[in-house]
Amino acid sequence: MTIRNAALLLMTLTIAMACGADESSKPASQPAKPAAAQHPMPDDTPPEPAVPATADSLPNGIMLALAQFVSEKDEDGKSSIVPGPARAEFLFRRDGQWQTTALEDPESNVFHKVMVFDAGDGPQLLTLGGSEAILRTWKSTGGPLTPTDLWRKDFGGKWSRMRDAEIVDLDGDGKSELAVATHDQGVVAVVKPEGDGFSVTELDGKPDIFVHEIETGDLDGDGVPEVYATPSEPNRLDGSPQSGEVVRYTPAKGNERVVVADLGDRHAKEILVADVDGDGTDELYVSVEGETEGKGATRRIKSPVEIRRYDADTAPTEGVVIATLQDSLSRFLTAGDIDGDGKKEMVVATFSVGLWLFRPGSDPTQPWERELIDRDSAGFEHASILADLDEDGVDELYVASDKHKEVRRYVWNGKKLVRETIYSRPDDRPIFTWNLMPVPVSLIPQD
Repeated sequence: MTIRNAALLLMTLTIAMACGADESSKPASQPAKPAAAQHPMPDDTPPEPAVPATADSLPNGIMLALAQFVSEKDEDGKSSIVPGPARAEFLFRRDGQWQTTALEDPESNVFHKVMVFDAGDGPQLLTLGGSEAILRTWKSTGGPLTPTDLWRKDFGGKWSRMRDAEIVDLDGDGKSELAVATHDQGVVAVVKPEGDGFSVTELDGKPDIFVHEIETGDLDGDGVPEVYATPSEPNRLDGSPQSGEVVRYTPAKGNERVVVADLGDRHAKEILVADVDGDGTDELYVSVEGETEGKGATRRIKSPVEIRRYDADTAPTEGVVIATLQDSLSRFLTAGDIDGDGKKEMVVATFSVGLWLFRPGSDPTQPWERELIDRDSAGFEHASILADLDEDGVDELYVASDKHKEVRRYVWNGKKLVRETIYSRPDDRPIFTWNLMPVPVSLIPQD
């Protein structure tokens, strides 16, 4: 998929999601209900707890990393949809209202991620741009935000994109580095503050390879962080095989590339490294993309999405399947504590069959308990994150449902996660939401 073809793809996928939602939302036939008793018993079911009130103002907001598309006329006056400037949107709550502001960068046509990064001189906004591939910070000294490039490169392939990054102290010196994934030459790199600038160490690279995701963590519990990445063949959306794997690098011990998940003729664009089961050691979770067959009305899921678990001693071909979902894509896994019980849950966002809540049982290598959060939520990426914006010790779930052109917030009400819409797009221009991240309100640019 190219960014220039993304608008057409988005419209196609939106139609597909709409069809899928309509099909699966049809109520199943129900047997006829018996006539009601003349003297029914009183209903002793306790009322459902009210949704917790949201404070009028919150100390943190949410950042959306976007690709947007605009209508452009050629010399003959013919209109076409083309990529617009890379765009970041900021949602924050003030004076009892959710408000929004934005940042655009005409040097790129997509932000794949926007995050907060402190290179030693205070927290700043960090953007990952594509076409141009630019990793840059944005800082205000009282006026407009000023960009500073940390790393800019033409990787020499068809596209140049900064695709994902994680912040981590890889060498134990107390300073944060960036582990970065790119398109389309398979480059995985570490960007490190050094003197008045930044040094770049490329850990890997291979022509015609996309790396969609970076995660960091410590699976073996030795106290040394590892970097995990998802190299795969270039994107295909026709259901044909697309091979991929998950690889590990440990920069503090050298830059050896180790395959930790061999996915055969399947691949993953989303992974999560976290201690979700609470045993004190991180695990690797891999969202293996589904396979389809047929075209048009006859297209069907051949192999569903699989969520596989890998521990430090799991062989690359022996990941444990903890869940399957009857969909072709699932590109966001996020973990947090949604109910304040001190235990983590995982939220899985799928392309077209909604949002799902997963909890490990007493044996986390067995299938996990799962619960449907919201069937009516969908998107090509379906960007989602668990974050505690109000700092009350309980995570809320934030989701970009691009199918509905909405950003939604889900809060635990004592029984379940309940939804509220905090932003509806004011226009119909096509957009992709690639990522969501929390941000202190103090860093949000103001109009």
